[in-house]
Amino acid sequence: MKVPSMNEERGSLDSIEFAQAMDDHLSSLRYARMIQQALMPDSLLLSGILKDYFVVYLPKDIVSGDFYFAYQNGGYIIIAAGDCTGHGVPGALLSILGISFLNEILQIRVVPRANRILNQMREKVMNALNQRGDELEKKDSIDIALCVYEPFRGVLQYAGANRSLILIRDGSLKEYKPDKMPIGIAPLEEASFTNHRIEVEEGDNIYLFSDGYPDQFGWETNKKFKINKFRELLLSVSGLTMQKQKEHIEKTFLEWRGKATQIDDVIVLGFEI
Repeated sequence: MKVPSMNEERGSLDSIEFAQAMDDHLSSLRYARMIQQALMPDSLLLSGILKDYFVVYLPKDIVSGDFYFAYQNGGYIIIAAGDCTGHGVPGALLSILGISFLNEILQIRVVPRANRILNQMREKVMNALNQRGDELEKKDSIDIALCVYEPFRGVLQYAGANRSLILIRDGSLKEYKPDKMPIGIAPLEEASFTNHRIEVEEGDNIYLFSDGYPDQFGWETNKKFKINKFRELLLSVSGLTMQKQKEHIEKTFLEWRGKATQIDDVIVLGFEI
């Protein structure tokens, strides 16, 4: 019978310790995921403020840099989809910061304006990350599409930081473009975000999304899905129920990705007026 050498025993102990450390790490990440998801609106809240909706939420890792947000302030409904710098733990921490700031901003009982919310959010993120425009400072930021729905007026306000909004009505698609600046990073010349006022009609479909879906590479083509193909996908499913739209959008993504590695977090949020 061979007696294990000291080096073999030490190697075995190292392997056990490593496996235990990895298990602890994964447990911590799963718990962090629970916390992150608890900060995002649940189905009860969303179904209580929206006529119908879906959320396609596909993190690249256990935790995500993409997030979605919903809030009701008096008669106003605020909906947003955000995409933070990076993914995994750094992106998740920034997403929690973004959600917290949105909740803080909307606690003040004033008439909400989509662009003002983003202006205030930018200031809070820059202050929290000590961003002053220095060359060597961290360039972390949040891209976001945010809308304020006024059901009593039939109006939807939209403001975007690098993330657009798509409206589909009667088989016709219109995309509202964002301002080409993020939430965070001290700008050379600070400008207010644009507030778009959109008159909406019953049956309109509204879509907010990150760049994770159109930027995904396909296993068979080794090419990105791309934004034009994504627009065509939304248009093709817009006549279906929101649940069927979600199923089709998820299925298309998974089939396109195939065996390829998911390169980024994915969020697509759709709702019906």
